[in-house]
Amino acid sequence: MAEEKNTRPTWDEYFMEVCRTVAKRATCDRGKSGCVIARDNQILVTGYVGSPTGLPHCDDVGHLMRKMIHADGSISQHCVRTVHAEQNAICQAAKRGIEIAGATVYCKMTPCRTCAMLLINCGIKRVVCEMHYHDEQDSLNMFKEAHVQIEHLNDETQTYSNM
Repeated sequence: MAEEKNTRPTWDEYFMEVCRTVAKRATCDRGKSGCVIARDNQILVTGYVGSPTGLPHCDDVGHLMRKMIHADGSISQHCVRTVHAEQNAICQAAKRGIEIAGATVYCKMTPCRTCAMLLINCGIKRVVCEMHYHDEQDSLNMFKEAHVQIEHLNDETQTYSNM
């Protein structure tokens, strides 16, 4: 009987799997997103979707929904109680004095417009997403203009209930 060969994941696969694990800590069940920021094949910081420190979580008190009007005129509902995973990862780096310039971000979906701007300003050079975000065009345009490489591991688009 032949032995099964152990296949090591690529670095992108490895960090994305860590990202999925980090997302399990999320306190808003709509997105359950996580984020890993890595450089030179080392994890620098992680973050997940959650309310600001000391404030109530969606999982405990419910969502804080707001209507959003998108560039194409469509309207959707978003929970605004939580801080995005990418934002929380950036905050962790700032709190701990960890430089993230030149790093790669691993996240569940294309970062929103605000997260994209923050990542660009932090000097992030590459973003790896598990899937697309339904309102991603502004982010994709900014990443391209700022010369930030963005990759999607699959062509699925994140959808939410009660959009």
